[in-house]
Amino acid sequence: MKALKFTLIIPLLIFAVSCKKSGTSDNNTKSAVTSDEAVDMAVGAISVNSFGFASVADNVGANAQTFNSISTGGQAVNSTSTNSAHQACGTTIADSIDFSGNTASVTYSSFYKFSRTLNCNTNNVPDNLINAITFKGSFDGPRLSSNDSGTSNITIAGLAPSAASYTVNGTYSRKGAFTSKVGNKASGSSDVEIVATNIVLNKPGSAIASGTATITISGTAHSGTFSFAGTLVFNGNNKATLTVGTTVYIVNLLTGSYTKQ
Repeated sequence: MKALKFTLIIPLLIFAVSCKKSGTSDNNTKSAVTSDEAVDMAVGAISVNSFGFASVADNVGANAQTFNSISTGGQAVNSTSTNSAHQACGTTIADSIDFSGNTASVTYSSFYKFSRTLNCNTNNVPDNLINAITFKGSFDGPRLSSNDSGTSNITIAGLAPSAASYTVNGTYSRKGAFTSKVGNKASGSSDVEIVATNIVLNKPGSAIASGTATITISGTAHSGTFSFAGTLVFNGNNKATLTVGTTVYIVNLLTGSYTKQ
């Protein structure tokens, strides 16, 4: 009987040691990209010269500036096009625009398609515009190159001439293939999601003055998967504060450059 007890104890000890080693390995699993590489993806999804959220906000703001009068039976839209279009209250129209250029050592090319629905108040004065947007593009910068496509759903309010500013709320989502030029020089697929809340665009103009957003950066690379989350505070003057984990970055929304605090 004593020999039987000893035989049973040995397998139990082996099983316990095996479980402990397995658990330790899981806890030490490393992300497939560094936090700095993830921040590069986040900044790309924010900045104007990489067709980020700030570019979308700028476009819907520029378009909103044309909603000033209903005396002609409609409102001029598509302010970024040489062709004039007019939209009546309660209707939806489609338009598109493409951008390309080289800014701050970043070469970029992008294409946007918009479906814009105009809502008016009881006096038939434009009140808000719902923008359903699809886009695609690529950019190549000093730290990151990426080829992406995505969608954005943005509501811009404050179209009435009496409103002192525009207010933007909505989402921005992009997925694509990336190649990092720093850190581990990882490459793979990325997914960036932004939820923007009460983004203020001061009139006249379409630059972001204030507001907040949450951002998630996830994807896969050669060595596995990665996932990061952060917050954005828009400070005005084409600057934003990005916080990922406990690290804070100041981002230039026009150039995509940033500094770690």
